[in-house]
Amino acid sequence: MKLYTFDGVSPALELLPLAARRALDRGGWKMSLVAWQRLELAARERITTLGSEVDFDRDELAALCAAADPPVTPIPAREDPSPDSVPEELLAALGSDRPLPVSLWALLSPLDRYVLVKVASRGNPERLTLAYREIVGKSGSSTHVAPTGGVRMVSVSGKAPTLRRAVAESWVTMSETAYARLEGVDSPKGDVLATARLAGIQGAKRTADLIPLCHPLSLTHAQVSFEPRKEERRIRVLAEVEVIDRTGVEMEALVAASTAALTIYDMLKSVDRGMSIGPTRLLEKSGGRSGHIQLAGGVDDEPRSGASTGTEGGNP
Repeated sequence: MKLYTFDGVSPALELLPLAARRALDRGGWKMSLVAWQRLELAARERITTLGSEVDFDRDELAALCAAADPPVTPIPAREDPSPDSVPEELLAALGSDRPLPVSLWALLSPLDRYVLVKVASRGNPERLTLAYREIVGKSGSSTHVAPTGGVRMVSVSGKAPTLRRAVAESWVTMSETAYARLEGVDSPKGDVLATARLAGIQGAKRTADLIPLCHPLSLTHAQVSFEPRKEERRIRVLAEVEVIDRTGVEMEALVAASTAALTIYDMLKSVDRGMSIGPTRLLEKSGGRSGHIQLAGGVDDEPRSGASTGTEGGNP
């Protein structure tokens, strides 16, 4: 059951909270304040809980409303604002000093989106300011910042699970001696590439344990492969990760490629401590709202001269 501080409704529910208003609007019912106050507290709590949920049973709502005295009045049902774009009237009411990017709008709960539009439609600037501060606040500048400040893991509960895929690469350059030991499976620690492959897959599976704001995901596929470049004394690490979920696997692919590259270094460092790793980069991703994006020319693309050794992309 969601209650907003700016709404001024106590847990006793003497007044009609915004979550209950959303339930009634979606169900197509108008209830007077007198009828609301005459309902049993358990019924008021349940209606408020229904309005707080992403979706709810409208038949259950109708049964709860049937006990209202005076009776509820049927009205046209109102669906929630679309997560795909911020309504123009809301943007106009907020103005340029209160940003609400569509990336953040899509991550808000259906109730939060309803509340912002509902409050804006009432034409009370002070109330809209309070609603914006509580729901959006400092998140207006970054989706990973909570409305009151401080980092957070963004909610993806309102997004639909889709097939998501990401491919990343890393490179390990080494001395001729180290490359010969790798090629001959003659490392002091054993089979370098077999160990690095397992490490990369394990890294993909443990990404949420390493990167604080990544969501734990149940991966459906993780693959690490290698392309030897003998003339250049280097190994290309390719990591491909897939999941059917609400958020992407860019970080999982990058962690897999990075972990495999680090393992190659660890396995051969007694032979060559001067090995270099990089660039490590995201090559492509697909799935979700952004669709297919090829960031670095695809898996056959060579690293550019002077390419950054940093990483691109993100989990949500």
